[in-house]
Amino acid sequence: KMLLAESGGGSVQAGGSLRLSCVASGDTYSSDCLGWFRQAPGKEREGVAAIYTSTGNLYYADSVKGRFTISRDNTKSTVYLQMNSLNPEDTAMYYCAAGPEVDGILRGHGYWGQGTQVTVSS
Repeated sequence: KMLLAESGGGSVQAGGSLRLSCVASGDTYSSDCLGWFRQAPGKEREGVAAIYTSTGNLYYADSVKGRFTISRDNTKSTVYLQMNSLNPEDTAMYYCAAGPEVDGILRGHGYWGQGTQVTVSS
């Protein structure tokens, strides 16, 4: 079992930046994909950014490309999401999750953190 703990959410104005952190513990080697997902009120949960341990490949949703950057510090078992040029459409609960791959995680095959709220005001 893997445990994930997010931090770093908050409220910012449009154009601002935030950095989210997720510390993984437990069976951290059981999941190839570690990433960030979000869910806005009334919308489905979606993948935002992810990193694949086995290949180093990165995944970004089209809506965040060029603005968000995912990175991982293996020595600290931590994954980060640097979010720049935030806009109100980025307002959501952000979750750290791990599993086989992004779509699999969204279908329920993975581990989830409790989430951290990001609110962007115009």
